[in-house]
Amino acid sequence: MEEHTSHSALQMGAAEHAEHAAADVSAPTAAGAAASHGHGPHSGRDTHDDHMVHAHGQHAGHSTAMFKNRFWLTLALAVPVVYFSPMFAHLLGYMPPEFPGSAWIPPVLGTAIFVYGGMPFLKGGLNELKTRQPGMMLLIGMAISVAFVASWVTSLGIGGFDLDFWWELALLVAIMLLGHWIEMRALGSARGALDALAALLPDEAERITEAGTETVSVAELRAGDLVLVRSGARMPADGTVTDGTAEVDESMITGESKTVTRSAGDAVVAGTVATDNTVRVRVTAVGDDTALAGIQRLVAEAQASSSRAQALADRAAAFLFYFAAGAGVITFIAWTLLGSVPDAVTRTVTVLVIACPHALGLAIPLVIAISTEQAARAGVLIKNRMALERMRTIDVVLFDKTGTLTKGEPELKDAAAVEAANREELLALAAAVESDSEHPVARAVVRAARQQGLSLPRATDFTSMTGRGVRATVDGRVLAVGGPALLRESGITEPAELAASTRGWMDRGAAVLHVIDGDRILGAVSLEDAVRDESRQAVAALQGRGIKVAMITGDARQVAASVAAELDIDEVFAEVLPADKDKKVAELQARGLKVAMVGDGVNDSPALARAEVGIAIGAGTDVAMESAGVVLAGNDPRAVLSMVDLSRASYRKMWQNLVWATGYNVISVPLAAGVLAFAGVVLSPAAGAVLMSASTIVVALNAQLLRRVKLNLSQVR
Repeated sequence: MEEHTSHSALQMGAAEHAEHAAADVSAPTAAGAAASHGHGPHSGRDTHDDHMVHAHGQHAGHSTAMFKNRFWLTLALAVPVVYFSPMFAHLLGYMPPEFPGSAWIPPVLGTAIFVYGGMPFLKGGLNELKTRQPGMMLLIGMAISVAFVASWVTSLGIGGFDLDFWWELALLVAIMLLGHWIEMRALGSARGALDALAALLPDEAERITEAGTETVSVAELRAGDLVLVRSGARMPADGTVTDGTAEVDESMITGESKTVTRSAGDAVVAGTVATDNTVRVRVTAVGDDTALAGIQRLVAEAQASSSRAQALADRAAAFLFYFAAGAGVITFIAWTLLGSVPDAVTRTVTVLVIACPHALGLAIPLVIAISTEQAARAGVLIKNRMALERMRTIDVVLFDKTGTLTKGEPELKDAAAVEAANREELLALAAAVESDSEHPVARAVVRAARQQGLSLPRATDFTSMTGRGVRATVDGRVLAVGGPALLRESGITEPAELAASTRGWMDRGAAVLHVIDGDRILGAVSLEDAVRDESRQAVAALQGRGIKVAMITGDARQVAASVAAELDIDEVFAEVLPADKDKKVAELQARGLKVAMVGDGVNDSPALARAEVGIAIGAGTDVAMESAGVVLAGNDPRAVLSMVDLSRASYRKMWQNLVWATGYNVISVPLAAGVLAFAGVVLSPAAGAVLMSASTIVVALNAQLLRRVKLNLSQVR
């Protein structure tokens, strides 16, 4: 199947693309698998989403499962607390049943809720206090602590206060746990990308000894060891080929989609695949010294640098903390100076409790949850909460070429016969010779001939010539189809009239196959990586929204220039290796541009992680999808437009919800403090609690309006 690998320098990712579609980053490419009929070790991808633990920010040390479990138990305890709460019963005008001990249900269960459900917020609040970075956790911790103490004072009858906040405490903790659970489910796991990269290495290797071969763990390999790498297997470490020749798929390291020939003296890289033959390799680097480990470090560094952004709700929470604390202090001092210490305590407690509205805890998570659902319906998986906020600010979308803007597979573009009238006959003969080959190039030639309705003559005695082409007998003639290597081996010179056509094809990066009859060239065909029709619409629509479009690829400059011209792309980066892809993103950022990177391969993962928004094509590798904040379920680049539109709509909803949540506080806190007491207007604790719950309903209903946003790819313009 690897018979066409040296036809030209064309970067066609057909084998890589097909393997990506299977979503198994650790198996060899489709090309290698077909050639060897074997598979490499399977990826050990981490799928425990419910237990992912985040190392940064307010959720440090907290897992999604922890918030989920605490929410459900807290909700179960909150129901009787609310039902038996005298304040809540008075508000709704009913009498809860009375029996021995019924009065202690709210205090006892409320205490359990405070300790069990409130512990993450209490610990988080202490951490924010220690670091002098107040946010949501400190605001929640302050509110539930004040409500807890005030409610116990009321339950024990101390001081004659009427500050029964047990029901409000229970609902506040339950709703905040729900908000944080929803929020954390929207977060992506940075660790997953590193796990997926590590899975590219085989678990075991065949080490050659004087007695033969032995199977050892990759961890046992040392520099200088000699290993046997069989057809279809991955290189266990970086090294140098000492014996044998094989076509090696290095796409996950170099970005070059076609296989390359590696023979004695050539270097090979850990994780790459020997697709057709067995080779012996002398190990030169293992562990952290390998190129794959270098990519892992790039991903880790890029993800760490992009995880420091602070959520919008946290900034609002910091403002409200200072606002509430300041209002509480002023309230207590003012009412104490007026000679009413009980009123000072009541007003201050009310201010501090209602300063943490339920709405603020749900304002952002609800929008993210609904946006995620809407995006999923449009084939867009949002893995990182910050992607929603950032996408609306993007200045440039940087597309990887192969498999993203292009189909990642070869397509016949042209054919030229030495005798012009024989063009169709030439294509039929080429397809006949290629008909028994499974190579992507061969399939493209056969497919094109059949699409043109050509009748293919029967071919026999098919032979594959690794790295040169194929040969078969057609109608009694021995014909060969191959690239430059076959011409050199045969000592045949291309006719001048044909060279005029093939030179132009090669200048734009096309693969050129010659059809040879004995020592005579009958003609040639060209194949190129086909540009997606959807790519034209996506590029034009992005530019229409004021967003620049750039393209990055490991392909030759003439290949990149041809695609860029066809799509009218603003800027092109060609012949770029993985580390340089990451650097190109940083280069764009250094110009003051905010970058969204769209890619599908392992070699794209550092750049995906470095960009403000990383968008992985769904047919790509596990690593690319783990490194990205957004994953497109399909291969349609127009889905990026859906992300832009959804980002802008959701950001508007976030701000509307935050304005409502914080605006409620700005109005209700002064009223609770008693600034209009002279006019007989005082916000009672009960009324403040009811208004707080009402604000939650408003925020929830406003978030639901996001469902009106239509994300239809067929209507992109």
